[in-house]
Amino acid sequence: MPNRRQFMMQVSLGSGVLVAGSAMAQAPLVNEADGQAAALGYKADASKVDKAKFPKFAAGQICGNCVLFQGKATDVSGVCPLFSGKLVAGKGWCNSYVKKG
Repeated sequence: MPNRRQFMMQVSLGSGVLVAGSAMAQAPLVNEADGQAAALGYKADASKVDKAKFPKFAAGQICGNCVLFQGKATDVSGVCPLFSGKLVAGKGWCNSYVKKG
């Protein structure tokens, strides 16, 4: 039978996980006008990428299938290490795109 100390430790650990998950869920999306986003040509909708300005862009390239995207390819948004503390759109794109292997 667990003692009170074990119970309190489990409650503390569980609360920490919930708080961390909640903070991640509430992370803001990258604003295209932010300095880093503008410098990388980030667009929340890849279909709006200026192909003349970013000739590297090709149809089908989206954040969701980029090696930097930390989430499932089908996620609406996810973490990208280039934009710490903010989420990128799964259907977005930036000039640092590298196809996931």
